[in-house]
Amino acid sequence: MSILIFVAGAALLIYSAEKLITYVVGAAAGLRVSVFLLAIVFTGIEFDDVALGVALNVEDLGDVALGTVFGTAISMIGIVLALAAIVSPTKVNIPRPYLALFAAAPLVLIPFIVFAPLTPIYGVVLVLLFVLFIGYVATRELKRSTPVFRNAEILEKLEVGAGSTGSTTPSTSTQDPFDVPTDKPPFVVTMPFNKERPIPGWVAIALAVLALVGLVAGAAITSYGTKGILEDYHIQGALFGATIATLVLTLEDIFLTVEPTRKGAPELGVGNVIGSVVFGVTAKLGIVLLAGGSIDVDENVLSWHLPVLVGMTALAAYFLYTRRLKRWHGFVLLALYIAYWAVSFAVFGGAPIETD
Repeated sequence: MSILIFVAGAALLIYSAEKLITYVVGAAAGLRVSVFLLAIVFTGIEFDDVALGVALNVEDLGDVALGTVFGTAISMIGIVLALAAIVSPTKVNIPRPYLALFAAAPLVLIPFIVFAPLTPIYGVVLVLLFVLFIGYVATRELKRSTPVFRNAEILEKLEVGAGSTGSTTPSTSTQDPFDVPTDKPPFVVTMPFNKERPIPGWVAIALAVLALVGLVAGAAITSYGTKGILEDYHIQGALFGATIATLVLTLEDIFLTVEPTRKGAPELGVGNVIGSVVFGVTAKLGIVLLAGGSIDVDENVLSWHLPVLVGMTALAAYFLYTRRLKRWHGFVLLALYIAYWAVSFAVFGGAPIETD
């Protein structure tokens, strides 16, 4: 029974992730809003991770909750972005100010960790920093005449079926694919893979929210099934968690990044990575502190885990800065992640805490 629950949760998680991609892109087309912005909001904000972190801190496992912050952020770069580059090397066009903020995000943790313990007051500041980040991206995207990733031709690559109220035939002009005039007729969105059922953008937003709920529910069901498998079959928890459970729970972010990249929409996948890392080191940690209280910081965080996060984020930002995500970029990031695990296990006596 536990295996069936585990499989059902994993299936719901993967199905919901696929639908979330479709409806976020559809909502962007219907509402004439940047897909990159919606990707940060819908996929970058890790609701299930927040719930886990809060629960751990409430149970006086603040060190574990802090570990999930670093584990999530580092795995987003070392696994998710790495696999996207390996599976589908591609051109990517992310504005450089966003990449600068992405690279600098882990640095904001330095003063808080130096002046540990982490307190709820720090939590307020961290949440506000994420709000400022979202506000900056939203303001920039809404004001720019060429917002990141709002072009109908690119939307078609995801097979959303978005098109203007006029012709949906892709343009053959030499115009910059990201240069979309703001005076075009509003987009309508069709149901996935069916161009005969148009729906307005706000309905696509509602469906995206529903898919997000399914994503969180799928993760919760998978976790419940995991506990049952451990009890029923007496499998060693660390072994199962480090292999099967971690793989399934990581599929959510892998799918949300690799699949759009594979279909020619890398900005959506990269938005997931950037949003997740920035959210993790700011609002996620802030909410954990506000809900569960202060957290003491082990010296290894400042001497090892934080430097690794800073270095890998800066390297990932540089790769994206080149505007071409290459396969060797992915292999480098993946190798660094494996090395991080190996050193953490050999020197600190245990594998670094992973996502979920």
